[in-house]
Amino acid sequence: MPSAGVALLLLASVSPTAPAGAQSLLVPMDRTQQNHLRAYGLTYWVLQQGRKAEWLLNYRSGSFLLPDQPDVRKAAALRGVSVTPIDAAQEGQIRAVIAESNMEAVVLEKAPKVAVYSPPNATPWDDAVTMALEYAEIPYVKIWDDEVLDGDLKQYEWIHLHHEDFTGQYSKFYLTYAGAPWLREEVARNQEVARAHGFPDVPSEKKAIARRLREYVEQGGFLFAMCSATETLDLALAAGPVDIAAAYSDGTPPDPDATAKMRWSQAMAFTGAQVQIAPAVSAFSDVDSHQVNTPWRKELGVYSLFNFSAKFDPVPTMLTQDHEAVLPDFYGLTTAFRLDRIKPGVIILAKEGDAAKYIHGDLGKGTFTFFGGHDPEDPEHQIGDPPTDLSLHPNSAGYRLILNNVLFPAAKKKKLKTQ
Repeated sequence: MPSAGVALLLLASVSPTAPAGAQSLLVPMDRTQQNHLRAYGLTYWVLQQGRKAEWLLNYRSGSFLLPDQPDVRKAAALRGVSVTPIDAAQEGQIRAVIAESNMEAVVLEKAPKVAVYSPPNATPWDDAVTMALEYAEIPYVKIWDDEVLDGDLKQYEWIHLHHEDFTGQYSKFYLTYAGAPWLREEVARNQEVARAHGFPDVPSEKKAIARRLREYVEQGGFLFAMCSATETLDLALAAGPVDIAAAYSDGTPPDPDATAKMRWSQAMAFTGAQVQIAPAVSAFSDVDSHQVNTPWRKELGVYSLFNFSAKFDPVPTMLTQDHEAVLPDFYGLTTAFRLDRIKPGVIILAKEGDAAKYIHGDLGKGTFTFFGGHDPEDPEHQIGDPPTDLSLHPNSAGYRLILNNVLFPAAKKKKLKTQ
């Protein structure tokens, strides 16, 4: 963090009454930045106003270049975001450095319309992405099964999934929370939606939701998933005629040949996983390397971001922009992904030991990105714990990875050489 004197200088530089001789505002994203998370919100706000911005990949940890206008300076000051006015000569020097280094300037053209897939009522846990969006002041719309089945996904450029168990097993929470009012309400709500849309049960309805989400990506959408949504989405897509949730939904013994009957060609990221059919084991499959709620739970370590070529691989470079390269790991119902369960062609963005923490892939005209874990600033978040106060973590390197994904769809398409 900058010293008090430097901080005062930076705040003065964004004052709307400051001298207007500069042509651009540099938003540094290295350790000199006072509020990394709201810097994304500032950039998003500039795009909302119909103005262009640039993402300077690998330049001072992924800085932004914004137009130097009084309202932009004021917006930066209100958000506590550090900016530096630069003139044409200084900008030329920056571009010369970018041209000669593993860096790239990517034009951001349009603020993507964001949706978060979330049940309509409050649940006893929080969502790191909605907290990041709200703290960064990036608007979003909540959608759930009705909107997905009614064909509303095409309205959004970017969709986030987090807690949902697309296998219809309610994350096996019934093992611990069978009598909890919130779980009874969740079960009743899901059953009501399934009946209203003509499905025989919740697992069948969730498989249909998963297929719609896959179609959304194939048609050009950007999908970002965390926690259990990463693993269970692919399990639901691959299940085909297999009812993974049978033992819970109606007491029918699970199919012992469920794994052999899976259709992994329909999954997006994973293949060949061993489905966990035992109803008393709180795990979905062996995709997750940590198995957090089992006796064979693996301890947390750190995960490391890979370094990509900004000029030839701008997509993974955008998704890994950060001021830290090694970050502390954090649990989720799905924490990280076994390397031998990841499909060929899926890009590993970060690794934690012998597992992938953060992955990205193309599907049809769109892309998907999966980030294991629940909350980057709370390694062992429990149901009922208070949500993370991001005002205490404005420079969170883990939350930056989430916000990289929000701005990614804004990039000018001709720059995305890997698509």
